[in-house]
Amino acid sequence: QEESLLHMCFSPGCGHHFLLSNTLHIFMYFILLGFPTTGEQQLLLFSALLLVYLLTVLENFLIILIIQNNRSLQKPMYFFLGNLSFLEIWYVSAIEPKMIRDVLSHDKRISFQGCMAQLHFFVTFVCTEYVLLAVMAFDRFVAICKPLSPLLYQVVMSRRLCVLMVVGSYLSGCINCTIQTGFTFSLSFCGHREIKHFFCELAAVIHTSCSDTLVNELVMLAVCGPIIVGTALVVFVSYGYIIVTIIQMPSAESRHKAFSTCSSHMVTICLFFGTVFFMYAQPGAASSPSKSNIVSIFYTVVIPMLNPFIYTLRNREVKGALKKQLKRKAKPSPFVLVSPNVRKKLGEVLGSLLCLFAGKA
Repeated sequence: QEESLLHMCFSPGCGHHFLLSNTLHIFMYFILLGFPTTGEQQLLLFSALLLVYLLTVLENFLIILIIQNNRSLQKPMYFFLGNLSFLEIWYVSAIEPKMIRDVLSHDKRISFQGCMAQLHFFVTFVCTEYVLLAVMAFDRFVAICKPLSPLLYQVVMSRRLCVLMVVGSYLSGCINCTIQTGFTFSLSFCGHREIKHFFCELAAVIHTSCSDTLVNELVMLAVCGPIIVGTALVVFVSYGYIIVTIIQMPSAESRHKAFSTCSSHMVTICLFFGTVFFMYAQPGAASSPSKSNIVSIFYTVVIPMLNPFIYTLRNREVKGALKKQLKRKAKPSPFVLVSPNVRKKLGEVLGSLLCLFAGKA
């Protein structure tokens, strides 16, 4: 069904309709153009994306289980890491399943409501992750640069403060996404259904509109800019102090270990902050979505896969807790530890008892 689309009515009362010559036409879907690939490339890309998605979800789910089941990891740092893993699972699940399906499918449509929901969750999780990374950097700053006794550190970074910081991260994401989604889907699309992206990304959806998008770009810059720049300043200032503190450590071995950890953290943070800044915090960010597909791969696929390795699975305490957990699972049952002769006698006794009860029955 081809619709002539001129103006979108965006309000709870009128639904998602377009008006033309006093006739209602229902706008049903967008088309995600995704990646231009050949048949062989499609299969390869499908396999790679599916493997990365499953690996990302399993890594983060494993981290949550390890942190929840080990008392030694009930610390502020691991509380934040557990929340980051939880966030990453939802973050990739909002985008990648549809993207993976579209690689092999000829039908790349996404409903108007589906596109709106995907954009809503994507903006929420990206913004939340930004603030959460800043919170984690502040926690490391307090732990390393302001060396306190373990008891005093637990008092400063109390459970209540940690929960409030995480709630504040999600709240900032929800506020941002409400503003962005509201402004974006109040635009007119005039029959332009094709989105030059592999998901309903904010700049790509704005670019699809036939309306004047200057206000939307200014809103995107005004809302995303301070969040990205503000959280980046917290992260880089915190890690700057951490690096200075590490340099002053007397032990060369301690400096080497600390630098190896901090450098990997900084690489992922620079990639994540740099790519999202490139996408949303510069003027004219929505004007050329075609160049954004490759950039988007970094913060939607690559970085979520690397984060569990860099932040958690390389951590000595986490690896120790994982080994203990595996040993606990690998312990044989008490019956296996009994000698074969005793097991044989026990089997004969149980057989006799069964025969006895069968005879009584």
